[in-house]
Amino acid sequence: MSNHEPPHEVPIEAELDLHTFAPRDVRSVVTEYVHAASAAGLREVRIVHGRGSGVQRGNVQATLERHPLVTAFWDAPGSHLGATIASIRAAAPGDAC
Repeated sequence: MSNHEPPHEVPIEAELDLHTFAPRDVRSVVTEYVHAASAAGLREVRIVHGRGSGVQRGNVQATLERHPLVTAFWDAPGSHLGATIASIRAAAPGDAC
C-alpha cells in the first residue's frame, strides 16, 4: 500500500494568491502558474503578493520580467503595491517551462 496520493489538480484562475506558498517557492510557483494560465487561454492574470517590505513584489516582478510568455506587467491599480497584473501570450508548441 502506497502512502502517496495522486496529484490534486488545481483549477487555473485569473488570480493567484501567493500568501499560501512558502517564500522560497514563489519564483517557481509564478513560473509554472504563468505557463498553466497561458495554456488555459488566459491573457491577463493578477498575482497577489502582499505589500509587506516589497521583497515578494520584487521576486514576482523579476520572475515575470524573465518569463518568455509575459509581454508586460504592472502594479495592480488599487492594490497599494500588493498585487501585480501580467499580460501573457499564448504558449507555442515546444515552449519550455
